[in-house]
Amino acid sequence: MSNIPAPDRELLTSNHWGTYRVHVKDGHVTHLEDFEEDKDPSPIGHGIVDVLEDETRIKAPMVRKSWLEGGPGARGDLRGDDPFVEVTWEEANALVAEELNRVIQAHGNNAIYAGSYGWASAGRFHHAQSQLKRFLNCIGGYTSSKNTYSFAAAEVVVPHILGTFRGHLDTTTSWETIATDCELFVAFGGVPLKNGQISQGGTGAHVQKAGLFAAHDAGVKFVNISPLRADIDDKVNADWMAIRPGTDVALILALCQTLLSEELHDADFLNRYTHGFETFAAYLEGTADGIVKSPDWASKICDVPADAIRALALEMGASRTMISVAWALTRQDHGEQPFWAAIALASMLGQIGLLGTGLAFGYSAMNNTGLNRHQIDWASVPQGENPVKDFIPVARVTDLLENPGGAFDYDGTQYTYPDIKIIWWAGGNPFHHHQDLNRMRKAWAKPDTIIANEWCWNALARHADIVLPCTTPLERRDIAMSPKDPYVIAMDPAIAPVGQARDDHEIFRGIASMMGVDDAFTDGRTPDDWLRWLWSTSRQRAASEQIALPDWETLQRDGWVRLPDPDAPTIMLQAFRDDPQANPLETPSGKIEIFSDTIASFGYEDCPGHPTWFEPVEWLGGAQPSQLHLISNQPKNKLHSQMDHGSVSRADRPKGVERLLMNPEDAQERDLVEGQIVCLKNARGACVAELRLSENIRRGVIQMATGAWYKPAGTRCENGNPNVLTLDKGTSKLAQGPIAHSCLVEVVADRGPLST
Repeated sequence: MSNIPAPDRELLTSNHWGTYRVHVKDGHVTHLEDFEEDKDPSPIGHGIVDVLEDETRIKAPMVRKSWLEGGPGARGDLRGDDPFVEVTWEEANALVAEELNRVIQAHGNNAIYAGSYGWASAGRFHHAQSQLKRFLNCIGGYTSSKNTYSFAAAEVVVPHILGTFRGHLDTTTSWETIATDCELFVAFGGVPLKNGQISQGGTGAHVQKAGLFAAHDAGVKFVNISPLRADIDDKVNADWMAIRPGTDVALILALCQTLLSEELHDADFLNRYTHGFETFAAYLEGTADGIVKSPDWASKICDVPADAIRALALEMGASRTMISVAWALTRQDHGEQPFWAAIALASMLGQIGLLGTGLAFGYSAMNNTGLNRHQIDWASVPQGENPVKDFIPVARVTDLLENPGGAFDYDGTQYTYPDIKIIWWAGGNPFHHHQDLNRMRKAWAKPDTIIANEWCWNALARHADIVLPCTTPLERRDIAMSPKDPYVIAMDPAIAPVGQARDDHEIFRGIASMMGVDDAFTDGRTPDDWLRWLWSTSRQRAASEQIALPDWETLQRDGWVRLPDPDAPTIMLQAFRDDPQANPLETPSGKIEIFSDTIASFGYEDCPGHPTWFEPVEWLGGAQPSQLHLISNQPKNKLHSQMDHGSVSRADRPKGVERLLMNPEDAQERDLVEGQIVCLKNARGACVAELRLSENIRRGVIQMATGAWYKPAGTRCENGNPNVLTLDKGTSKLAQGPIAHSCLVEVVADRGPLST
């Protein structure tokens, strides 16, 4: 616990769902109160209260019995089934230090994989992955991962087209200009307000609903292109184009071809601001393959009327149009193509860089998308330099474990998978994010040792060898300050650590001391010293942007501060449009690369040099009549799998399993009824769900949120985790991203585990 005195005010905390006032009685958190600044608070954060001290809490260091008795590598096949033995912190630290030394001496630091992918907590100092990676860099480094499960394909392909991806993601055109300057808002994947409840690093006030509704009230017309009507709020009365999943690229190409054939494309913009349009235009007209990418062609693929496609293209060409592409579009086979095609479409309209129009990567994907704010480079915990150069694309974990020494392609280069002996995870949960969990679980048995910093008994903790119990944000002092949000929150320690839990910094400091790198890890600072350093450095950086922030004592006294709004609205690519010579993109041509000579030079058959339609794996080429297309999207009642065991998540699934949405006609064909427990299955596994029926999902498609804690019974998940069903394959050789949304399943009445 920090030695800074408790503030003489109501306690505050912040997390990815919002900011809350914390109420404590007799040393226990009784409830959270929504932050007064937030006019659209999320209920999700409240779900932590009832699980802070319940039976799911890990209250002492634990070691898997077979590993403790047999040593590293003993009965890895029992991970997830073996009981755990409580040990002291001194014993746990010694076991970890000894194992790290053994592996480094025998195999080298690249035998340590610290992917540790996930959202961790909102605090700037107590950020689990930063602490883990700083510690490992103090002892020689580790094999790392690149990109995210959210949009890996975009992270690799968009920099080839626009010079950067995250740079444009963080400068999304603000909602305010949508209301004042947009006429037509075309949303591929909708504007799902449930996703906009969260932001990395902390949230002060939610803006997505207000932005969407203000645009509607101003007369903006919305088009929702999605298999799910609910991907945009009913209030905006959007036109619903119920597209077949995985076919957005075909639709976008047909829109492009219509603009071209009707001469509605902006030739001046294309000539001045883009590279390679002629090659793309030839593809649209079928010069090489003999297939004109017309609305009639796309209609057969997308199952959308050709006249509707043609009419939308004409309306887009005649309107001030904003195109929004959801992150989910990247999480499908050939997920590089939707964003590339959308950039080409926006370029043909010629409205990129103008107020309220152009292109955006996923409004309401997070609360910060379209949030007008200053971009401050807040200080963070320095991680040091990793001497190990080995890495994997983030979604290739199972391939890494199955194929040590095997080759993989990524972004124009071929690499080799290292031979991993230790996995260390802090701040995430691979048994949520990854696809084909049953396959991953088998590969998970291979490493000698798996270490997890965790606070509750989720699937990651149960499949580890050494579990180091960590604190929650309510048990430590920190600062929530994110460049994605204008609020800075002084996060207070509301209660003492539960049981023997320690914060991540203290956990790593204990191990660092045993390995002789204590001074290197702490830099001679206490946690309170680090917090003051972070704030002092951040104040200086803000001052360089002419933003004055209070001193440390004033921040602690007041509890929060809000940065002023920027003087001008944020417009994506405005500077480039205003002067492309003075502000070129970081691409070979300095322009938008509709055709990329670089990507073409890689020679990838699954990702050529321009936006291209590919038939999705498992779907158009080989679907059986009984199969349905599974969309496993983000949940509305949690972030990924965080607090799936909490009250908010549990309240949304009274029968104990996730809910499955299905069209009534599909249910009737299968003799299924509302409220029934059903089994989803394919060759990879099975899971159960409670059936819900609605006409707001197109026929042939089912929807089931991710996030249920993986509870295997054979190859079946009893809690309803859809990632036992999803295919573990890379998007293409370019990005190797996940393709969770390219998934076919059968749905039948549940008859118990033996039926699968």
